Amino acid sequence: MRYLLLVSHGTMAPGVHSVIKMLLGDRDNVLSYSMEDGVSADEFVAHLKEVVAPITADDSVVVLGDIVGGSPLTNTLNTLTEAGLLAKTIAFGGLSLPMAISALMAIEDGLDDSTLVQNVISEAREGARQVELSFEDDDEEDL
Repeated sequence: MRYLLLVSHGTMAPGVHSVIKMLLGDRDNVLSYSMEDGVSADEFVAHLKEVVAPITADDSVVVLGDIVGGSPLTNTLNTLTEAGLLAKTIAFGGLSLPMAISALMAIEDGLDDSTLVQNVISEAREGARQVELSFEDDDEEDL
């Protein structure tokens, strides 16, 4: 099985996971955990090991972390290394809902690693843009 693992500071990763459930339904291959305020790195790793326990040596993992170099992503990659899974891991920073959905769809479509990476990075780039707003002075009464 290929897993999607979401990790972050605060409650971002579980929040994105919750929205995925709302939009796409519950998926057995989506896992999430976050480093909430006041949680030490050791506590984070201890609980993360429980979260990733279903992942076996036959599985692979796509990790989306909020910040490249941040404690949640770094500790997650170290934990996956200890479990012998790093060679079967693709990791990204800059977690967003569009990236997570794109990764999940690529996983479910069985896309190869290169195409999965291309799709997720493309979605990350396309997902960040300014929304053009238009205001018309003569329609103020309609507001």
